[in-house]
Formats: sequence, C-alpha cells, structure tokens
Amino acid sequence: MANRRNNIHSDEQEQYFKDRAGTDEARFHVVPHDEEGWAVKKEGQNEPEYTAESQSEAVEKAKSMAEEAGTMAILHNEDGKIDDLVNYEDK
Repeated sequence: MANRRNNIHSDEQEQYFKDRAGTDEARFHVVPHDEEGWAVKKEGQNEPEYTAESQSEAVEKAKSMAEEAGTMAILHNEDGKIDDLVNYEDK
C-alpha cells in the first residue's frame, strides 16, 4: 500500500514539475552533477543552466538566478535530498 502511495505522489510531483517547466515560476535546483561536480538546473529542464566544481559556487549562482527571476532556489545535498530553500518570490 505504501508503495502505491509513493507512486501516486511521484506521478503528481512529476506533473507539477512539467506544468512549471519553461515558465517564469520555474525554480532553480542545486544538484550533484557527475560531469562537473554540481549543477544548477531549472525545473523541467534536463540540461544544467550552470555547472561548478564546488557546491558553494553552485549555490551562489542559483541564489543569484532565483533572485533575478523572482522565484526560489532549492538546495539539494550530496544524496539529492533537499537541504534548504531560499525564497525570492515576494521580493
């Protein structure tokens, strides 16, 4: 039963990201990136907007991009789990 709920949640989450993709509301995620170390990815896009060797460099870039766009920077840890959110939506 729990597995079914996880699948439903996953499907809803996937649709949520698809709906936001390519809009001004798309958020910037800092995620581990095999090729360059860390990447800043905009929701709904497979290719990174920016890559960096260090997490801190990627975080600063994501914050800057999110602030300019008036959206959020979502910061993931090395395991891909969300560590922090920085909200620029109301600024």
